[in-house]
Amino acid sequence: MMDREEAARTEILARLAVSREELLRVIDPPPEEPGGGPKAGDRPGGFPRSRTMQILMSGRGLGTLGAAALGLLASRPGLALRLLRILPVSAVAKTLLIRGIAALRERQVRR
Repeated sequence: MMDREEAARTEILARLAVSREELLRVIDPPPEEPGGGPKAGDRPGGFPRSRTMQILMSGRGLGTLGAAALGLLASRPGLALRLLRILPVSAVAKTLLIRGIAALRERQVRR
């Protein structure tokens, strides 16, 4: 009786290990692009940490997000202001400030 239980337990643990490996392959981020610089979420506590927020904070994502925010502000200003209170303003402001400074430095280097 114990041998069957032990065999069943071993089989379950093996299937769990396989499913963990599959999940890690699915969730693991794609390899770094050559020549790509460090991302904001690379350091501990960096913003944005999630891949979704990194996409939204990219150039095209910011344009789309801004258009959606302006549309929401025009149609339902009360809801837009309530949602704005949820946003981590200090982290977003820091990110925007860093991007602005980097753009200015890049423009000076081009001259």
